[in-house]
Amino acid sequence: MGAVSTLLVLVYAFGSGVWVSSGDDWYRSLVRPPWQPPDVVFGIIWPYNFVMLGVAGWVVASRASVVSQVVWLSSLAVSVAAALLWAQRFYVAHSLGVAAASLVVSATVTVPLLVTAFRMSLPLGFAMVPYQVWLLLAASLSLGYAARN
Repeated sequence: MGAVSTLLVLVYAFGSGVWVSSGDDWYRSLVRPPWQPPDVVFGIIWPYNFVMLGVAGWVVASRASVVSQVVWLSSLAVSVAAALLWAQRFYVAHSLGVAAASLVVSATVTVPLLVTAFRMSLPLGFAMVPYQVWLLLAASLSLGYAARN
C-alpha cells in the first residue's frame, strides 16, 4: 500500500509539473485574486505537501487497518485525479470554472486523508493540515480566477 500511495504522489507531482506553467503569457494576463500568496510560497508548500503525502502513505500502510488503507488510497486517488484535472483544465484548456470545481472536489475528498492521518498520530495529523489548508486556499484562488476572468 505504501508503494501505491507513493506512486500516486509521484504521478501527482509529475502531472502537475507537466501542465502547470505560470510563466506563459496567458497566465500572466489573468486578473489575480487579491489573496493570492507570493510565488515563493508555492515553491515552498508544494514540495512539503508531496513529501508529507508520501510519508503519511507509508505510515498508514504500516499502522492502519485494511479498511483505513483502502479509504486512504481511494481518497488520495480521487484527490490526485481531481487536482490533475484542475491543472489540465486551468492551464491547457483555460476552462476556469471546471478547473475551480475540480479543486473543490479535490479539497473535499482529501478530508478522509486528514482524518486518517490524525487517527495514526497527532503529529502526523498536524503535519497533514498544511496540505488540506493549501487545497482549500487553491480552490478559493481558482474560484477567484474563474470569477475575475
